[in-house]
Amino acid sequence: MFKQCLLVLIAAGLILIAAPFAAAQDRPSNDRQSSPLQNSAGRHLSPDPALRVQKLTAGLGLSSDQQSKVKDIFESEHSQMESLRQDASLSQHDRYLKSLEIHARTHAQIRGLLDSAQLEKWDGMRAQHRQAMQNR
Repeated sequence: MFKQCLLVLIAAGLILIAAPFAAAQDRPSNDRQSSPLQNSAGRHLSPDPALRVQKLTAGLGLSSDQQSKVKDIFESEHSQMESLRQDASLSQHDRYLKSLEIHARTHAQIRGLLDSAQLEKWDGMRAQHRQAMQNR
C-alpha cells in the first residue's frame, strides 16, 4: 500500500512539473511574435514608400515637387533593399553593412531636397528615431 501511494505521489509530482513546460510550448514567445513590418520568415520589411512620403510630408511640410522626388528616392531604396534581402551570396554581416550604405545614401539624397527649416525638423526626427532604436 505504501509503495502504491508513493508511486501515485511521484507520478502526480512529475505531472505538475511537466505541465508548465508543455503549456509554454503552446504559446509563442514574446521575442518571436511578428510585427506588421515583418514577413512570415521574421525578416523586417520596409514600410510602403507612399506611407513614408505621407509621414514626411506631415512632419516636414513637403511641397508636391519634393513629395514626388522623395517618393522616387524611397521606391529606389525599397527595391535595393528587396534585392539585397534576396542576395544569398552575401553573408548576414555584409548584407547588414550594405543596408547601412543604402539607408545612408537615401538620407543624403533626402537632405539635399530640403530647405533649412525642413533640415532642422529632419535632424530632430532622425535623432528621435535613433533614440527609439537604442531603447529597443
